[in-house]
Amino acid sequence: MSGRQRSCRTGARRTSLFLTTLLGTAGIMHAVRPEPFDSIVPRALPGLPRAYTYASGIAEVATSALIAVPSTRRLGGLAAAALLVAVFPANVQMAIDWRGAPPKKQAIAFGRLPLQGVLVTQALHIARRG
Repeated sequence: MSGRQRSCRTGARRTSLFLTTLLGTAGIMHAVRPEPFDSIVPRALPGLPRAYTYASGIAEVATSALIAVPSTRRLGGLAAAALLVAVFPANVQMAIDWRGAPPKKQAIAFGRLPLQGVLVTQALHIARRG
């Protein structure tokens, strides 16, 4: 294995660990403290926001588990990319709702929008590299 191949594999492992931790922690927080997540569920969706909060939390924990296990890591990367795209409207809702918030909150809300693209790219990297 060349140095470049080793470097790519190490990078993929770090990315996998990062997304496993990020998604797992976020998923758990959906259950422990659901209110902030409820508040960013797009109002155009039918039903109760709490149902979406719990469903997305379960999906995040499941996706985290798929990425954590080497034999399901590629599938986990694809699942993570799809999940991150699916929850993007909640980030847009947050940015809309926080337009009049203090500057720090606005920076968080608007900073999440491009960050989502970076996370999707990382998830796809995991799907390609395993």
